[in-house]
Amino acid sequence: MSPSTEHRLRSILRIALSYYVTNGLSAALGLLLISSMVALYLGAFAAAAATVGVIVVIPPDQPAPQRGKFWQLLPAALIGTPLFFAVQSLHANPAWLTALLVTATFLAFLGAAWGKRGLPISISMMLAMIFSMSVPPSPDQDAALVTTFHFALGAASYLVYATLANSILNARYRVLMLADTLLSVATLMRTQARQFIPASDSDNSGPSPLIGRLMSQQAALAEQLQVARNILLESPRTARRQQLAAMLVQVLEMRDHLVACELDLDTLKAHAGQSPVLGSLRDELQALAMLIDKLADSLLLGQQPAPFPGPRSAHHAATDAASGVGPHLLARGLVSRVGYIHEEVQGLIALGRGDALPDLSLVRSTWQMFISPTSWSWRPFFGLWRWDAPPLRHAIRAALAIAAGQAIGLAMPWGTHDYWILLTIVVVLRGSLAQTLERRNSRVAGTLFGCLLAGALLAAHAPPLVLLLTVTLAQAIAHAFAVKRYLVTAIAASVLALLQAHMLYVGMNPVFEVLERMADTLIGVAIAWAFSYVLPSWERSQIPALVKRALVGQARHAELALALGQPGELDKQVELGWRLARREVYDSLSALVQATQRSLSEPRAVRPPLEPLGRMLAHSYQLLAQLTAVKTMLLLRSDRLNAQQIQSPLQLAAVAIKDNLSGSAGNTSTMSQAGAAPEIEDLSDPLEADLSPWMLRRLHLAADIAQQLHQDAQQVLGSTDRL
Repeated sequence: MSPSTEHRLRSILRIALSYYVTNGLSAALGLLLISSMVALYLGAFAAAAATVGVIVVIPPDQPAPQRGKFWQLLPAALIGTPLFFAVQSLHANPAWLTALLVTATFLAFLGAAWGKRGLPISISMMLAMIFSMSVPPSPDQDAALVTTFHFALGAASYLVYATLANSILNARYRVLMLADTLLSVATLMRTQARQFIPASDSDNSGPSPLIGRLMSQQAALAEQLQVARNILLESPRTARRQQLAAMLVQVLEMRDHLVACELDLDTLKAHAGQSPVLGSLRDELQALAMLIDKLADSLLLGQQPAPFPGPRSAHHAATDAASGVGPHLLARGLVSRVGYIHEEVQGLIALGRGDALPDLSLVRSTWQMFISPTSWSWRPFFGLWRWDAPPLRHAIRAALAIAAGQAIGLAMPWGTHDYWILLTIVVVLRGSLAQTLERRNSRVAGTLFGCLLAGALLAAHAPPLVLLLTVTLAQAIAHAFAVKRYLVTAIAASVLALLQAHMLYVGMNPVFEVLERMADTLIGVAIAWAFSYVLPSWERSQIPALVKRALVGQARHAELALALGQPGELDKQVELGWRLARREVYDSLSALVQATQRSLSEPRAVRPPLEPLGRMLAHSYQLLAQLTAVKTMLLLRSDRLNAQQIQSPLQLAAVAIKDNLSGSAGNTSTMSQAGAAPEIEDLSDPLEADLSPWMLRRLHLAADIAQQLHQDAQQVLGSTDRL
């Protein structure tokens, strides 16, 4: 078997065993069980209506902590049921039905105020109305109530099923979530390793340089780690839970060391004599990434991880090559930082094998601080009512798009199936232009291919059991890949909707149905695309708040990170505060990176100032890297620090960074009171001697970067105000 074929097979296996595919299969199994039971006792039409109820509750059913899972799903069932009944009652009155659709759409999309928790509820509300339109009109109110009862039966049954399934799968979700996180870290590590290639040999050019990829991967990892925290850090009471939680904590430390690998890298790459050192360290990072991949695969397959291999030949080669003064000392510092990553990977594998015991006293006592809240609050709703609020503008935009889609659908010669236009609008129209464009392309291609598949199946007159199994499989795929790869979801969702409509209606023409769906999709996509420019929430309007959040987070993190070195201050409370501040820095930078990326799809005239934004992000990660290096010395190499020599500079640096980030620093820097920053030639060997001079140098550099970061932020804010 060739390496490329083996790699593809391994990738397919990782996807098949992932947490999101597991979640999709769980949802599909619930749909199959509920629809089968209802069909057995109440008939085929009742089962089809109950299936709609299940489909409506499925969107918010994502891997989640056990605590609050029921309440996460409940709004979809509670709100969806009366909406389903209202549409059934108004089916014969287009004017009142349109009024209901527009009003309910506006209210549904206000759910974006609750962020990623609210959006699935919004989708559920829309699906309840749209799929109710796909059900044959009820002749009277009694028939509408019966159909709604079947819908509610399916929704309530799935609500109970999903809560139980999430509890049963909780242990498996913990393992799969950790494995997926490890694979993302390995990818980030490989990208970081490519940074070690000398500038003359690298591909760090073009529209997507390596530093941009690093920032994107860091931003994606920050979001993924929060999802992992929510599950892995919940109630770590058992030995297995503690083992997995300890591995996640180890990953968090490894991420810090990867960020710190950026330090002094440009200087070293500019010296041709450092190429052998950088090459050896690149090889070591790639080897460590492969070990993390193997650890993730062993978790996915339920196997015992292989032991950590023997000596670090690449590391020793780099250590031997990095000797002398000047750039060689910087190289030895980089060797030391890669060494920390090596130690983290070694510890990670030891934890995975059970060779090392987890130390989770901090997490066990304060785990609630690190997971997202599970209760619903009215605060986001009350904060909506200002004209520049993106959720409010998006709700108005969506309501207008649905009104236009309904009007066009009613005017079409096949108006009995106008709901498909509305469904396309709902799934394509997103809060930003970048997301809408991505959904637009995937929706058109996915619908085309899905319609061909469904049309072939319907034209072959497949028996009901085959259709039911196909709907189940399509639901599994559509739900699993909704966030990961929408093109796959669009294909599966098209098959699902067509077959579901076929089971609800009798005597439809399969060929015409497919052609109709293609035409409706193009109409719906065009409407969603056009209305994405109505009351737009351009990213430039969000950038100022994100910039200020990043500055505040950096100042707080610097204060608490440097407090770790104060005598008598290293206790659980201080360390907890620092960890929370560190998470906020990564989260704020992740939000800023993603907003910047989304702005690239917007018209040039309304884009935020990309050049100062890029500098600000680069300086933000540089400051984070400097503080990580300081924190590492304080926590891991305190025996090689002169406590009296660094105590005052630590305090002065905390004040200087805060003043520089806020712009309140005077003409004379606070750090000047700690003396001048040591020159490279005056530094000691970072692998053997006193690290205090290195600490002083890092503190001076951190204060200078904080000043540059403030200047970048002021340029961004000033340019944004002028747009």
